Amino acid sequence: MPTLQETLGTQPKRSQVISDCAALIDQEVADKGGISGMAIKAGYKVVKSFKPGFVPEAVDGFLEEFCKALQPIVEDAQRQKRPIAAFFAADRSRVAEALLAITDARAQKSKLAGIKAAYERLRGMAKKNVEEAVPRVGALIEKHAAAVAA
Repeated sequence: MPTLQETLGTQPKRSQVISDCAALIDQEVADKGGISGMAIKAGYKVVKSFKPGFVPEAVDGFLEEFCKALQPIVEDAQRQKRPIAAFFAADRSRVAEALLAITDARAQKSKLAGIKAAYERLRGMAKKNVEEAVPRVGALIEKHAAAVAA
């Protein structure tokens, strides 16, 4: 059975996965409410206007690591014969931690103390936001990884 990386990370599927991930991020940001949601939306708007294409580029740069991190969770869903989207939604914390472990490692490697400090301050909020996105992430993987989920 092909891995997530083999299925999602190679062309022609890769381009569609990147596009769908960018749309997923746009939707997650749009759905944020309250004061923190306003801050997230404002920051996101600045990033997108300052560097158009940043989100797809970032997704492209992280895709292999995300696939590798999520592979064991997808395999657990397969062993239990459960749909990937439902399995992810039921174990949001595990999926979020798997994804955030990647950004945790990158932040720790940074030579800029300010980047590390800012990341550490935002880490708790990031986990909550990633957990909220997990059902959409699971649905996206299920959509594109029919061969992996079979």
